[in-house]
Amino acid sequence: MTENTPSSGRYRKKPSFDNPTNYLGKVPPQAIELEEAVLGALMLEKDALTNVIDILKVESFYKEAHKVIFQAILDLFTESQPIDLLTVTTQLRKNGALEVAGGAFYITELTSKVASAANIEYHARIITEQSIKRELIRISSTIQKDAFEDTTDVFELLDAMEHSLFEISEKNIRKNYADMRSILRDAMTELEARKNQKDGLTGVPSGFPTLDRTTNGWQKSDLIILAARPSVGKTAFALNLARNAAMHPTKPTAVAFFSLEMSTSQVVQRILSAESEIWLEKISRGRMEDHEMQQLYKKGIE
Repeated sequence: MTENTPSSGRYRKKPSFDNPTNYLGKVPPQAIELEEAVLGALMLEKDALTNVIDILKVESFYKEAHKVIFQAILDLFTESQPIDLLTVTTQLRKNGALEVAGGAFYITELTSKVASAANIEYHARIITEQSIKRELIRISSTIQKDAFEDTTDVFELLDAMEHSLFEISEKNIRKNYADMRSILRDAMTELEARKNQKDGLTGVPSGFPTLDRTTNGWQKSDLIILAARPSVGKTAFALNLARNAAMHPTKPTAVAFFSLEMSTSQVVQRILSAESEIWLEKISRGRMEDHEMQQLYKKGIE
């Protein structure tokens, strides 16, 4: 794929991750026997799919026949239909994919390769791991190929690589579940800790009593959005909140501050200005008296 760039008069190639995978003569990561065992187990036990439905995707399977079989199983599950040897075969025939799946005889063979679904979740994770490896090989091969091209825009290549890696990670996020008993136990422990709070704050103090009375301090998993018109002090206020949380005398908290509009030097200057009580304008211009410089050095060391 190319695009015309009027400024240079040249054609610049856009990176693409849709190219066929080149495994450089090596066998792609795969687990064919486990794929057969998982598909056979899914057709043997009706509740087996619920254990792997968040782990496996159609593209997780390496063999094309296994992909269409798993798709047929998903179709039956979506329609709340029973999943067994006969229903899967019927669904494949309905999808026009029975021949691609290897025929009715191959479907029957799959159920004979496994005795139960006892280890299906473990097997499914191995299949997914092999699928992720194949995706990483595909992406890295394309990156290497495009990086050698003089017409490739390097920044677009970086964006495409980042997007592809994020997409792999997003599709394979592990979901954690907790039973109600453990959740209630943790909740009661937290309530006991709150009961013993002397200052009435259950979260991280902001340093502003009025705000703390509203929020009870910064709480875990909360998303707080600070919004206002430009140039009214949002960044200065946010820095104060971060400073107060990090330097609280009894509840110091680790704080990370990210800014898309200021350099690290500018952020530090604002913090030094707040700590030393010296005007920010004087610090940024370097128009400070000797005693003010000594005060800055002292605050910086502290």
